[in-house]
Amino acid sequence: MRERLVCWTKESNIAIVVIDNPPMNVLSFKVTEDLFECLCEINADNNCRAMVLTGAGDKAFMAGADINELAEIIRLSASSLPYSKRLHETFNYLENLPIPTIAAINGYALGGGLELALTFDIRIASENALLGVPEIKLGLFPGAGGTQRLPRLIGASLAKEMLFFGEPLTAVESLRIGLVNRVVPHNEVLDAGRKLALQLASRSGMALRLVKEAVDRGMKTSLEEGCRIERDLLERAFKTDDAREGVCSFIEKKEADFKHR
Repeated sequence: MRERLVCWTKESNIAIVVIDNPPMNVLSFKVTEDLFECLCEINADNNCRAMVLTGAGDKAFMAGADINELAEIIRLSASSLPYSKRLHETFNYLENLPIPTIAAINGYALGGGLELALTFDIRIASENALLGVPEIKLGLFPGAGGTQRLPRLIGASLAKEMLFFGEPLTAVESLRIGLVNRVVPHNEVLDAGRKLALQLASRSGMALRLVKEAVDRGMKTSLEEGCRIERDLLERAFKTDDAREGVCSFIEKKEADFKHR
């Protein structure tokens, strides 16, 4: 079996994914392919209740695209469409995973690295992390969903400022504008992500999947249509074994033992 630049392991019903493309875990073609393969395997494992992704080492979550590969596209005057299409396919697949996902940002998250982080449900940043989209300095702009996901997360005005100037933000600045959910000490970022994932894995897997679907589908439509989606999905939740277990356990004042069905 060929060596992967992205690998995953399962710990107590959670998937831990590590991008290992030294020295800065850049987003190469091979990283994109390996990441997609890992995501497909995780999605096929019904016992995975949550996922955490981080970068190997202590410098970078992902420090952007592989500049040499971009330079080759420009040198050959080749179309960038196959490249950006594959990135979109992989990142969209990640965003649409039915389980909760957590990005443990352990250093630089620049360009494609920040775009990757934007596909996650929750982002935890090391206090040393820097987050930004510096592509404008190369005469380019983000091509893996960054111009779409960033304004949806932090608003169009702040997103345009980041995209226009290309300057990175510190972890604290990112927390202030809602780009990340939490900031933790540098050597604790993966443990913090793992702890959250284990906590999520103890919840009803069915309820988590349905609430994620409700939020994600609702964000793409009107409030009225979103509320209709919510009603329909809540109806499904009421009919699950987990709902019966959760409500009965609450009444009986005992811990729920969810079976994720």
